[in-house]
This record gives sequence, structure tokens and C-alpha cells, in this order.
Amino acid sequence: MNAEILCIGSELLHGDIVNTNAQYISKKLAEIAIDVHYQTVVGDNTERMKNAFGICFSRADIVICTGGLGPTQDDITKEALAEYFGVEMVYDENSYQHVIEMYTRFRKNIPQNNMRQAFFPKGSIVLNNPNGTANACIYRGKDSEGNYKIGILLPGPPKEMEPLMDSEVIPYLKQFSNWVVYGEKLIVVNIGESAAEEMVLDIIKNQVNPTIATFASAGKVIFRITAKAENKEKCKALIEPVTEELIRRFGKENAYIVDSGKIEDKVAQLLLNKNLTVSVAESLTGGLVASKLIGYPGISKSFLEGFVAYSNESKIRTLSVKKETIEKYGAVSEQTAKEMAYGAALVSGSDIGVSTTGIAGPDGGSKEKPVGLVYVCVYYDGKYEVKNIHATGTRDTIRERSANTVLDLLRKCIER
Repeated sequence: MNAEILCIGSELLHGDIVNTNAQYISKKLAEIAIDVHYQTVVGDNTERMKNAFGICFSRADIVICTGGLGPTQDDITKEALAEYFGVEMVYDENSYQHVIEMYTRFRKNIPQNNMRQAFFPKGSIVLNNPNGTANACIYRGKDSEGNYKIGILLPGPPKEMEPLMDSEVIPYLKQFSNWVVYGEKLIVVNIGESAAEEMVLDIIKNQVNPTIATFASAGKVIFRITAKAENKEKCKALIEPVTEELIRRFGKENAYIVDSGKIEDKVAQLLLNKNLTVSVAESLTGGLVASKLIGYPGISKSFLEGFVAYSNESKIRTLSVKKETIEKYGAVSEQTAKEMAYGAALVSGSDIGVSTTGIAGPDGGSKEKPVGLVYVCVYYDGKYEVKNIHATGTRDTIRERSANTVLDLLRKCIER
């Protein structure tokens, strides 16, 4: 079976809200081997919404719709679904009691138009929404040509939609799929996307199951290896020889598996497993490295302190970088990066000190030190590991690549 995701809301079309619902639903459907062929967004317009249902059902077995379940007159998603299947709207007492309960919890009076939230297409499976007033529903019926179709209507707010997707929708849809899809992410560093793909092009051209997809980010390339089988264990068995071959070709120092596809997660796991502590001194990345590490649950056992020493004065005052070093070599230099990393470890008492210093642009560069020149350093076990890069792109891209570069350098230092 295949599905289409239909998200309703003019705010999505105007760019006021990022459509995270489609991403979340797609990932969940992929896990049970239901393919998503299209994602559609339509504004709060009655006719366009009705037309969207017709188009979606003409090319999909399942349509999962988010939004338009509220109490106002433009919330007509349920009515549009009922019209498509040619069924009437019927009252559901439990849903009205749910609305009363939610408003009582909010200590608010119930507006009369909230009564609309108690009506559903006749024959629907009503899904109780514990996080909002709008209950959801699943309807399975025949279209005008006699083909079975499934319409699933979910609330728009992610905090309401996601729990319903997990607890109600996925268990319901599992009956229509005998397969699971499982994937692993391989991070590749120090090799560009085109060069990395060329190194494994023969594997990609001959892929059947599992499949390989690549996408690049600043400072890394991610290979997603995905398999389809009866269970997760069989998927892993299909994936393992492929990942082993990819790692062999790229080299263990350049390629490693991380479920999230994030270098910082690999680093955090290593720090925690080896009971090491780290502190970070940042200039151009402005706290980005620290933020990435802190995003990992439990990292408080390893992460001691983060310094954003952006000015020369801050580097000298906070990290004990020598004034003479900056005057002789400049703030963007190997020497300054070393003293920043050492200072971070010394001040905080951590096992490891990490630093970044560079020119993120768009201004501030020179012929000797152009925009994109970055030095990163790891101080660990009395030794310095320094790397300099010449990054290109926007200010944010340069900062992101710098953060990923120093994190990967930290990984290598820990693994030695």
C-alpha cells in the first residue's frame, strides 16, 4: 500500500510554520514499509480542500491528513472526507464529553461552536486525543470505483498529532503491511560527496535490497543504508555486509555508524563510555560545538564547561591566551587555537580541551587569511591535535562545518 500526506493550513503555505508533521509521518510510515509517494499542502479553502482529497485518493490507498479539526467554520476536514466517501456526519457523544472535560481542565467556558468537534463521518473509528479538544478519526471505505481507501484525520499541532500517530495510527496500519523497513546511517568525513559516491558507485548501481542514499551536510556526508524484510533482525543481516564494505572502502578513520547521523552523538558516546570530561572554547562557532554536545542525553557527566571567547580580550582574560601570541600570530592561528584548547582544559579541570577560531565572514578576511580559514584544536593527554580548513559557503555553513570538523577531530583523538 502507498500513502499520501495532506497537510491543511494557510500558515504552512505562507511559511509562518515549518511543516514538521509531514516529516514525522513519513518516518513512521517508512518503519512499517508503507511508501509515501506524495506530500501535499493546501490552504484553508473549502473547495481546494475538497479537490485535494479527490486528487490524493486518486493516487494513494491511504491519505493521512493533519489540521482542520478545530471548531471554526473553516475547519471542514471531516466534512470534506465524508463528502468524498458519500457518508453523512454523525454525532459522537464520547467526543463531546471529551471536549467538556478538556475545557473543564482549562477552566474555560465551552463556546457553542465546539459542538462541531463531536461530529464525524459515519462509520469512523474515533481516536481520543489526550492533548487537545479535537479527537481524530480513521475511516475505511470504498471510493466511487469500488476501491477500498483509508482516510486518517489528525490534529495539526505536533504535540497532539505525534502521540496519536504513535499509539493509534501505526498500530492500525500494521495490519496492512507484512514488512518492516530499517535503516542505518554511516557518517563519512574528509571525503566530499561526489568523491564518496564515486568510490562506491558500483554498489549503488547494483543495489536492490538494501538500498543506499546519500546526502551531504557541512563537513560530512551521510549514507543511509535501508533494508526491507519481515523483521528488524533480518534487515540488520542484509545491511551489515554493505556497511562493512563501505567502511572498508572509506577507511575506519573516515567512516562510522551513528543512528542519528550526528557526529556529536558519536563523540558523546565515546566520552561517556571512557569516563572522560571535556570543555570547549569557541570563537567563530559561538557556542555551536557546546550546543551540539549538550543535545545528547546524559552528557552532563562529561561536559564541564563552555567558553565563548569571541574577542581577543576575552581569549586573554578567560582562557589565559598570551597577548604576545595574538599579536605575533593573530587570533586566527594554530598557536592561538592551541592556547585556547589548553586554557579551556586548565580553567575547568577537564581531561580534554577543544577550541575553534576562524573567519566566518562575509567580512574580515584578507589575502593571507581569507574568509573561511578556520583552526580547530583538541588538547588531550598532554598532546595537541590541530587542523585547519578552508571552508566555503555562507557564514552559517562555515560555522557548521567548523563545529563538525572539531567534533570529528575529537572523536579521532579519543579513539586512538
